[in-house]
Amino acid sequence: MQGSANLNLMIKAARKAGRSLVKDFREVENLQVSLKGAGDFVTRADIAAERMIKEDLMGARPTYGWLGEETGETDGQDPTRRWIVDPLDGTTNFLHGLPHWAVSIALEHKGEITSAVVFDAAKDEMYWAEKGAGAWMNESRIRVSGRRSMSEAVFATGVPFGTKKTLPATLRDLARLMPACAGVRRWGSAALDLAYVAAGRYDGYWERELGAWDMAAGLLLVREAGGFIAAVREGQEIFDSGSVIAANGELFKPLCEILREPA
Repeated sequence: MQGSANLNLMIKAARKAGRSLVKDFREVENLQVSLKGAGDFVTRADIAAERMIKEDLMGARPTYGWLGEETGETDGQDPTRRWIVDPLDGTTNFLHGLPHWAVSIALEHKGEITSAVVFDAAKDEMYWAEKGAGAWMNESRIRVSGRRSMSEAVFATGVPFGTKKTLPATLRDLARLMPACAGVRRWGSAALDLAYVAAGRYDGYWERELGAWDMAAGLLLVREAGGFIAAVREGQEIFDSGSVIAANGELFKPLCEILREPA
């Protein structure tokens, strides 16, 4: 696996945190069925993983900025570079003993994601990309799918939970899209959804109300795998809107048309 010094640093940090989380995951499988429950344990595991990643990345690049899901944002002496990190994307899956969660690390340079890592530690699948160098899973180059027909396509999304306000819009999306495609999946990890689009496992993905840490690494994976990305609402920036549509080149336009139909 060859890459820049920064990418190799990111991969090393993701593997280290991933190994720690796998140990915690084995424990949470036992805790989830106990009277005590696993919520507090998972919160501690999440925070500990981010602390571990931050120590490794900031220790090696102390002038860079930082944006983490758990520890928030810190400006760096170098205003052009920033780490964007989600130490455990798919926390609810982790909490319930479902082996579908990931460590997500991205490097932003002058407002653009230039290096990305999404590590599915439970399956030992390391997705990585650098701007202009393609997208990879472990040692294999990955590409978006070649499907051209909506009727054959499988898409992924996130269904809002709790107090999120985007449920009506998502239900409208599903009502429009599901009759036109082969299926929609909701697996609970935005980082892995985007990685799966990059790998051709999904043909496309969309979601609203995301944080930058949820999707930063996955966006570069999709781009470098030959896919297209945009905000759900035309003309908006992805990070500003907290939303994304991602798909292969053949299905991107029809997917956008369906999702952007007036209410």
